[in-house]
Amino acid sequence: MAAFRDMEEVSQGLLSLLGTNRAEAQQRRLLGHHEQVVERLLETQDGAETQLHEILTMEKEVAESLLNAKEQVHQGGVDLQQLEVGLQEAREEDDQLKASLLYPFLELEELKEIEADLERQKKEVDEDTTVTIPSAVYVAQLYHQIRWSQSLDVIIRPPWPPKPLASLGLHPLPFHPPSLEIASRWRETHNFPERNGGIILAAP
Repeated sequence: MAAFRDMEEVSQGLLSLLGTNRAEAQQRRLLGHHEQVVERLLETQDGAETQLHEILTMEKEVAESLLNAKEQVHQGGVDLQQLEVGLQEAREEDDQLKASLLYPFLELEELKEIEADLERQKKEVDEDTTVTIPSAVYVAQLYHQIRWSQSLDVIIRPPWPPKPLASLGLHPLPFHPPSLEIASRWRETHNFPERNGGIILAAP
């Protein structure tokens, strides 16, 4: 019985020892698994930090790009306004240039009209001179011939009825209508008033 009891105690001791060894082995396995989990967690945390840093870097770059884009848009608006102002100034200069180029043509047309009007007036004056002056010269010559005849009548005092001039030894000069040149010279050398486009002779 004692031997059996001893064997039983040894068996229980062995079982206890085996249980202790088994618990230690299981604890070691749990510790190993825990270490793996911790390593994975650390790796995951490192990866998350790296990704977070990359995300922050990307956000910073995007923000800088957005600011640059806004600045470019603002500068583009300023440039557009400057271009519009330059375009308006160019249009005004173009209008002024067109007006300055058109002004000589308008003056030329006006001068042509004035020249045509002067030509027309000159033609009318020439026509009036051609018709009026010869007849005026004829009347003037006739007037002087009458005055001359009256002067002779006063000086000579011919008997009544008067005798022909041929009987007195006088011969009347033949009358020839004056040419345009004579008419022009007559008009230049004799001062007589003009009225209504015609010529009124003033008695000498």
